[in-house]
Amino acid sequence: MHEQHVVSPRIYFAVFAALLLLTLATVQVAAIDLGEPALLFGKRVPLNVVVALVIACVKAVLVILFFMHVKYSPRLTQIVIGSAFVWLFILLAVTLSDYWSRGWVGGNPGT
Repeated sequence: MHEQHVVSPRIYFAVFAALLLLTLATVQVAAIDLGEPALLFGKRVPLNVVVALVIACVKAVLVILFFMHVKYSPRLTQIVIGSAFVWLFILLAVTLSDYWSRGWVGGNPGT
């Protein structure tokens, strides 16, 4: 059995403040039109969506590391959590590759 790591309330409040600031940043980015440059394989991608997803991933990592105590967990737990994220990204990549390979992307499905 391993010892429990005690996290100070100061760290919890700092992470909570970071989560609030990132939520505010998400709201502010949603109010601004960042355009749609051709980023991925010549496809037009709205930058608002990309920025919102990056902010959401950062918030998820903060919650997982600090509120779920993965940062202070045994190495095996960290490997399992990391493997779950790798598997998630593989599934998303396969799904997006199917979506992007369709002829109707960017147009009407009936054309």
